Amino acid sequence: MALENQVCFALAVASRRVIGMYRPLLEPMGLTHPQYLVMLALWQDSPLSVRRLGELLSLDPATLSPLLKRLEASGYINRARDPKDERILNVTLTSAGRHLRQQALAIPPSIVERLGMEITELQHLHANLTDLIRHTQHLDADATR
Repeated sequence: MALENQVCFALAVASRRVIGMYRPLLEPMGLTHPQYLVMLALWQDSPLSVRRLGELLSLDPATLSPLLKRLEASGYINRARDPKDERILNVTLTSAGRHLRQQALAIPPSIVERLGMEITELQHLHANLTDLIRHTQHLDADATR
């Protein structure tokens, strides 16, 4: 039961510290870390429906909606109903949102440098965390039942 032996403690501290490293890099872009994750998803594939975006980011609509509103107010995205199906709300990048990607390209190498870890170490960490996510995905399904 020792605190330092708990996986949840190590994940919580590591998460806070790593996300904190992003703050000074994202502030000049006018983004928070959660907004950055939304933009990463959209830079990879735009347009996306709000539903699909929530699935990709593992965010519920109540969490995602305010993020999208702020990104839209910043001029980085547009939200519009799908003309083929009014039930679907699509999110697209604006010109400003597409151009922001150029600035963001400097973020991953900067984070790697600040961490001071080898790429192979980070790749192993990513693989382990991805595996952990896969092992816990059933919890999301159980919560919606």
